[in-house]
Amino acid sequence: MAEFETISAEIRERAGKGAARAARRAGRVPAVIYGDNKDPVIVTVDRRDVIKQLQRGGIQTRLFDVKTDQGTHRTLIRDVHFDPVTDQPIHMDFLRVTRRTVLNVEVPVTFLNEDKCEGLTQGGMLQIVRNTVELTCPAVDIPDHLEIDLTPFNLGDSIHFSAVSNVPEGITAVIDDRDFTIATIIAPRGLLSAASEEEGETEGGEAAADEGGES
Repeated sequence: MAEFETISAEIRERAGKGAARAARRAGRVPAVIYGDNKDPVIVTVDRRDVIKQLQRGGIQTRLFDVKTDQGTHRTLIRDVHFDPVTDQPIHMDFLRVTRRTVLNVEVPVTFLNEDKCEGLTQGGMLQIVRNTVELTCPAVDIPDHLEIDLTPFNLGDSIHFSAVSNVPEGITAVIDDRDFTIATIIAPRGLLSAASEEEGETEGGEAAADEGGES
């Protein structure tokens, strides 16, 4: 069973915009706990706790026991809403989960061994197409991240989902009809220009040689 982190919450006695604004003025973030065929529960969470979890990253792939004075709810954070001006969290959605819960979730991709990648050491650049990959998986088995070892890749190579080395058994990509691209290793413009000039010179020399042979 996956480990659940603990976050404390207080039951909100009143719903509505007025109660939510009052909670925010008190330094708390309004939230709702829903799912698993049970009634929603409206709560508030200490804003400092929310910010601390946000700063750790990967908040939507980690599991939380939300503890209230009326019980504990095993959850996954499904959404965090932010104030468009202050960028502070202003609302959260917690989804109740069990071992039976299967859902789609975005998991970040981590690239390893950039210093050992021949394509990069030759001056190439890693062009990331997808920073995250959407997976279908049991809520209790969500990986923290996906890993791709860059060691075997060269200039011009495309790096596909099949290069991910740590996809747990029973977990699949939502895109399942092709081996989709996650990143590519591209040559810098200077290197491309030099290669084009060299190719042009070669073609010019060959053309001159052909003309000389014809005369």
